[in-house]
Amino acid sequence: MNTQASHSIKKSLTTSQVRKIARTIVALDPSFEVVIRKSSLCPIGLEINDEPHFYSLATSILSQQLSTKAASTIIQRVELAAGGITPKKIAAMKENQLRVAGASGAKVRSLTELSEIFLDRKSQVHHLHKLNDEEIEDILLPLFGIGRWTIEMFLIFKLGRVDVWPVGDLGVRRGWEKIHRMRSEIRPKNLELLGEKFSPYRSHVAWYCWRGTELL
Repeated sequence: MNTQASHSIKKSLTTSQVRKIARTIVALDPSFEVVIRKSSLCPIGLEINDEPHFYSLATSILSQQLSTKAASTIIQRVELAAGGITPKKIAAMKENQLRVAGASGAKVRSLTELSEIFLDRKSQVHHLHKLNDEEIEDILLPLFGIGRWTIEMFLIFKLGRVDVWPVGDLGVRRGWEKIHRMRSEIRPKNLELLGEKFSPYRSHVAWYCWRGTELL
């Protein structure tokens, strides 16, 4: 069970604003009309994620390069072995204990570094929700095992930031290809440029791309 103190993240959007964003996306690119019509309301910026920052980042690290089912299994094993996924509990674990629970050597190192920085009371990681996207990236990117994808997922699903464009995510690219009925794979650099017109709502476009992989 997660016993860490959560950080207060306020909703940044209303239901009517989310609907307006959906209409704007369709106006900019009519290819999105079908997937948006078939989807529920995009929750980014609308729903509140009360998970502590450490828990969100640690579980994201454990989920890297794994299927949803495999990631869920390993997260449960680590949580059970450590007695919870908190900075203190992870820091108290020995490497072999985390390895037995299913974490790779690289992920063990990542979790260790992450727990150390969160145990520092003066660290800026305790105030990530108050910082802008670039400031958050500057703090997290130097940590071992935390790359752009992990930071982007944190920004979107934990902090509810609405203008993140994760072109390195395979699901986003595959969804874009399905929505636009493309016969060839799109490159991240090309998708980066194509997404510019959707700013400042690119997180919502990404979410509809993910939905596109399931609905189309």
